[in-house]
Amino acid sequence: MRLNEARVIYLTAGAAGMYCGSCMHDNAVTRGLLKRGVNIQLLPLYTPIRTDEEDVSVDRVFFGGINVFLQQKIPLFRHLPGFLDRWLDNPALISRLSARAVKVDGKELGSLALSMARGESGYQRKEVARLMKWLKEEAKPDLIVLSNLLIGGVVPSIKRELEIPVLVNLQGDDVFLNDLIAPYKKKVITEMQGLAGKVDGFLVFNEPYAKVMGDLLDIPAEKFHLTKLGIDTEALQGMAAGCDEQRSQNASESALTIGFFARLCPEKGLDLLVDAFIELKEKPGMEKVRLKVGGWLMEKDREFLEVQQAKLVKAGLVDVSEVVISPDKEGKQAFFPGIDVFSVPAVAIEPKGLYVLEAMTCGIPVVEPEGGGFAGVIRESGAGRLVSPGDQGVLATALVDLLNSPDERQAMGKKGQRFVMEHRGLDEMTESTAEVFGEFL
Repeated sequence: MRLNEARVIYLTAGAAGMYCGSCMHDNAVTRGLLKRGVNIQLLPLYTPIRTDEEDVSVDRVFFGGINVFLQQKIPLFRHLPGFLDRWLDNPALISRLSARAVKVDGKELGSLALSMARGESGYQRKEVARLMKWLKEEAKPDLIVLSNLLIGGVVPSIKRELEIPVLVNLQGDDVFLNDLIAPYKKKVITEMQGLAGKVDGFLVFNEPYAKVMGDLLDIPAEKFHLTKLGIDTEALQGMAAGCDEQRSQNASESALTIGFFARLCPEKGLDLLVDAFIELKEKPGMEKVRLKVGGWLMEKDREFLEVQQAKLVKAGLVDVSEVVISPDKEGKQAFFPGIDVFSVPAVAIEPKGLYVLEAMTCGIPVVEPEGGGFAGVIRESGAGRLVSPGDQGVLATALVDLLNSPDERQAMGKKGQRFVMEHRGLDEMTESTAEVFGEFL
């Protein structure tokens, strides 16, 4: 069967109103496949998705976040009649409630993750049955794709009742698993290792991350399929033009800016960049350099961010640093203009890292850790420098060198723009994904 003759269901996990890189990728790939005439539906689980561009997901939610949580906590909700389930799973209601910042206890999160991984044997078995009924009677897919294996508790039911291929796009499962407390972490990983054995193939964006997930979940190398991570370059053209104009102004005023745009959390290395910035500000010629930080803040990471801000205050750098918390689409578009060098020195191997491609699209040179998910892209494009991971001194030196090299920054910026336009656009990402889908049909 050819891909254009098949019905594809893509299950993506909503992130409670947060701009989520996985949601944005899944939405973009679905848009690209729809343009190619593929019969594909993007189906949100937990909550509706939030994305920069046109949302093409189905206007319904399975495994609604409110319902899932209540079924975990209160046995009565595991037996509610269908009309009450439908009311609790209303996308508008879920969006309103999930917009509130809620701290979830580590024990509750671990027990919920374990129950979800157990699928029809967990507390949310009613949700598994409801999804299976819809898949069998209405959707009738030929291929199912999951945005991560954390929602893979449904895989055994799909394989048994539908007998169709199931693919999983691994996009950060390890970060969530590493945050779980004992004894849930080990138990959830064991369940996921069993689920991984039932999956037909795994899509990843870089080989280092495939190695991480292969070791963690005992996935054989032959099950991994590399696809291109890409972005909608047309949607970023206005932002890119604004970046060029603002950079010229920065250069004329000798007031250069280092930018960071990612989730504001330890995994992305924000603390390392703050320490490097404090160090480089003591070097000659760096008096006017500024630091601009932006990205989504989860409630659990608020204390971490406050510690980083306190370090800048103590160093007397509050007047030359800026933090933009959880910006909307317009706020994000206003963030990148004015950035001269970009760095997210992630301490974990990045599964995606859309922010690097966004910076490159805007002609901004990047400084990233060697050995991470970006190493291949940066080497191939020539759009930045690679540094030893976890070393603030090395990072500070690399940033100073680039800030003192305007011609090199400009050359790297142009290489990055050209690379993304030619090799990491929506069409290229869609094509590489479609090839893998086609292999299993």
